[in-house]
Amino acid sequence: MDSLPAAVASALAEADSENADWPALWRALTAVSVELQSLLVTQPGPELVSLVEGIVTQLADGVAGTGRHRVELAELTHRVLDTHARACAATPPDPVRLADWLLDLQLHHPDAPEVGLARYARALDDEGLAHYRDRAVELFTPLPVIGFGETGRYDRARWALLRVMEELAEYTEDVDLQLLVLSKDLSSGWHYLQVATVLRDAGRGDEALDWIDRGVHATGGRGAAPRLIDLAVEEHLRRGAPHRAVAVCREAFLIRPNLDLYLKARALVVHTDEWPPLRAELVEHLVRDGSRLAIEVYRRIVEVELARRGVQEQELVVEWLQQLRGLQPDAFADYLEHIKSRHVADRQLLDELSRRGL
Repeated sequence: MDSLPAAVASALAEADSENADWPALWRALTAVSVELQSLLVTQPGPELVSLVEGIVTQLADGVAGTGRHRVELAELTHRVLDTHARACAATPPDPVRLADWLLDLQLHHPDAPEVGLARYARALDDEGLAHYRDRAVELFTPLPVIGFGETGRYDRARWALLRVMEELAEYTEDVDLQLLVLSKDLSSGWHYLQVATVLRDAGRGDEALDWIDRGVHATGGRGAAPRLIDLAVEEHLRRGAPHRAVAVCREAFLIRPNLDLYLKARALVVHTDEWPPLRAELVEHLVRDGSRLAIEVYRRIVEVELARRGVQEQELVVEWLQQLRGLQPDAFADYLEHIKSRHVADRQLLDELSRRGL
């Protein structure tokens, strides 16, 4: 048993040498792994646990230091780590000490194999797992947040901590841990959406809506904003608060107008007294904005309302067309011909347009 660490050290020392007999060295290393498995049957106990830990550390150091045999050594490290998990299950060590060793292995060796906390459940028990969680959170919490639009810098230390936390959150099914991990990277709207979705699924709707609002404002209405808004609308409707769903669409439209938001708001209140003043507000916002985007949205809204209008709304839509002529005088003639060609059978509309000088 005592000779095994020396055998590993000798093989690793020669592994990257130009004249190394790698097949022979590999046989020597795999023989150590086989011997450890045999000792698991014949001599289980604290000494074996300590021995395997030392050899896992040696192999993990070898993975980090080799330029030629990284894949083979990583696979062997995983195999010996599995032996360690079985040795701990047979003879549980001090749970706090085990938790520290598992964390240190991963943090000092970012290329080490994943620990797999489920394999250590019995050995860690509640005390060891609580210590593992507390220490991991203490180390992870100070990491800086990657802000919206920033490029994430995942150095080896951050990557190792992230991997530890992700595995811990998955194993414990702890929503707060999952949120802590996700909220460290807010570089795009999709990350806000991830956080909001986790909160919604956990029944924490108020927090989800707060993250949705933050995401919509961070994105300026672009990227993941439509999906964030969909999530907010779904949550408000689930709560029986359609007025809040309408408010979300309105606020998002004022940040960055688009036809989908207009149609969402329309569908929610078109048959109520709220729709005429809301529609007037949204259209007036486009007029005040006057940007190329606003005019394009305005044109599409006109087409939607022309297709869906009632008789009583025809005059309003024609007024919108007159307003659009003032916003886009150079392109209006072609746009109006497009409208007339699409509604050539609608004599009432064509007569009204003619009466208005359009």
